[in-house]
Amino acid sequence: MDQRSQDLVPVVPKPGTHTAHVDGGARGNPGPAAYGVVIHDPTRKKIAELSQYLGHRTNNYAEYSGLLAALRYAIAHHIQSLRIISDSELMVRQMKGIYKVRHPELRKLYDEAQHLTSQIEHVEIRHALREHNRDADRLANQAMDRGKTSTRAEAEPRIQSEFAEKSTPRGHANGDAI
Repeated sequence: MDQRSQDLVPVVPKPGTHTAHVDGGARGNPGPAAYGVVIHDPTRKKIAELSQYLGHRTNNYAEYSGLLAALRYAIAHHIQSLRIISDSELMVRQMKGIYKVRHPELRKLYDEAQHLTSQIEHVEIRHALREHNRDADRLANQAMDRGKTSTRAEAEPRIQSEFAEKSTPRGHANGDAI
């Protein structure tokens, strides 16, 4: 089985594993960009929705920003086992070391993601087709829509979870900007 096929094979996560569906997008690439993340606990209960408008960025920048948001959330909430699902084959393969990261801006994000990953006991990253990542895609698109007429407050990270009742402003432990 080649690596591409292997990336798409469903794998039963380790018991106690949280799942983060991550998506980033840009309209125009580069263009108005945002990410969306949906995190489920090991029982598949949705525990968090994260999103942020990023301004004028590339799709790959937005994908990595979503990954970083998921990793930061996991660390802040002491999640020790995390399964990350993304429809970005490029990002997944770069994080697995299959592809090299050549772009300097992406290299910084990649290095930060690798550093954050090392702070979590177990991290698995998998590629999924877009239709299996709809909720994260919806959040990314909503954040891009908010950004069209954004004020500074609308561009702040938005975190809705069992840990935070409403949007979390920048600088809060759950809402560090990316």
